[in-house]
Amino acid sequence: MTSEETEKGTLAIKRALRALRRRHLVEEGAHAPAIDALSKPFATQSFEWKEKAEKLEMELQQCYKAQSRMSEQLVVEVAECRNLKSLAQEKEALITELQNNLYQTSEENTQLKEDLQEKTRAVDLLIAENQSLKSQLEDVLAKLRAAEAENKNLIDRWMLEKMKDAERLNEANAMYEEMLLKLRAAGIGDIQQNAQKQADGMIRRAEAGYLDFNDSPLPSICKVTIQAHQGGCGSLAFQHNSDRLVSGGQDRTVKIWDPQTGALISSLQGSVGSVLDLAVTNENRSVVAACSSNNLCVWEVNGGRLRHTLTGHVNKVCSVDASRVAAFTVASASLDHTIKLWDLNTGYCVNTIMSSSNCNSLAFVDRDTVCSGHVDGNLRLWDIRRGKCTSQVAAHPQVTFVCVSKSGNFILTSGKDNVHNLFDIRTLEVCGTFRASGNQVVTGGSRPCISPDGNSIAAGSSDGNIHIWSRIRDGAVTVLEGHSSAVLSCTWSERGTAVASADRNGNIYIWT
Repeated sequence: MTSEETEKGTLAIKRALRALRRRHLVEEGAHAPAIDALSKPFATQSFEWKEKAEKLEMELQQCYKAQSRMSEQLVVEVAECRNLKSLAQEKEALITELQNNLYQTSEENTQLKEDLQEKTRAVDLLIAENQSLKSQLEDVLAKLRAAEAENKNLIDRWMLEKMKDAERLNEANAMYEEMLLKLRAAGIGDIQQNAQKQADGMIRRAEAGYLDFNDSPLPSICKVTIQAHQGGCGSLAFQHNSDRLVSGGQDRTVKIWDPQTGALISSLQGSVGSVLDLAVTNENRSVVAACSSNNLCVWEVNGGRLRHTLTGHVNKVCSVDASRVAAFTVASASLDHTIKLWDLNTGYCVNTIMSSSNCNSLAFVDRDTVCSGHVDGNLRLWDIRRGKCTSQVAAHPQVTFVCVSKSGNFILTSGKDNVHNLFDIRTLEVCGTFRASGNQVVTGGSRPCISPDGNSIAAGSSDGNIHIWSRIRDGAVTVLEGHSSAVLSCTWSERGTAVASADRNGNIYIWT
């Protein structure tokens, strides 16, 4: 009920009351003469009637007042009735809305029940799959236990072979002592060196895959100087059984040189990152570059065509090496904790090996084995067929570079402790440690090398000098001076006729 309707009701009641009062006054005026006429003969009763009239008048006034109160109460009751009617309408609307909500909730409840049934079926399916996977896991664990038993058997056999090798080594040492006594009695000069050569030669000739190498003369003079790369040259490699030299630098190019004259033979373009390492395939058909752009570039030597861009690493590729046996197999190491094997025929990665420590450098040992040097200071050997680490040994606080001698008998490692260690590949024992007071490894690591005959080690230094140690002459040191900046890389030609070195200014020196 609105306020306007309430006011209208109140006005109507007031008008009715005024009409009643007017009617009362009119009736009093109409009956006044009759009352006067009657009052005259009844003078005696006038006082009594007067009292009665006053009493009746008072009752009439009280009736008017009661009527007024009842009218006001009627107005209030009407207003309350209208309020209750509007409240009832609101309640009815609320009940309708609640009924609608109840219907929607019932539908949602039905849908949730269906979803629950579907989820229950899915959980049952997952439980069945889990049970199947558990059974498969048990089968795999059984195979693993069988493989571990087989591995233990192989280790026992390997230890037996090592014992046989040790026996042969003891026999060779006895022969060495006997020869030493004979040569000493004959008075031949440089007895120990000759005896060592003969004994070592007998041991090596007894091994499978023995290759004979001529003695590598120690270089002493710089024959050719080449201004090769802008920004520095950190990678060098001679082609196999050739004097041609391949270099890679910070200017994103790979170049092939004639070291006799210093003439540029060809320049290989296409890398989008700095060249951090190089490898030449065993038939000299391709050159592979490890790049800071997280990939490797493969060029054909004849024609200089970029054949492949090998992608898959997620950090810069710091090392690469080509197999000496398999013509199209290449291994690479990256700072993403992986070592990858590549097939150059297809340009695809054929295997990925995960390592707990980043690998700074790697090199092929034979067809199925790769050695690697890691940030954690360990030298590791990997079986690339199974992707497993077969052995490891602590070499340095941090290994910066590894390389394998041409004979395959030694692994040379370089570390941030300014030490170069030579490991016997059969036992992974240190058979030579080389250091010099002025030989400081370049920040980021330098690349030393082993001579083809395995008797000399060459390493560059941050002061621009090159130190060459003799393995068989008690670590005698030869120092080559000439570079004006830190020497980043050294490499020995396979023919043993020259040593090439590269520095931070991008210059290459050829030593003979």
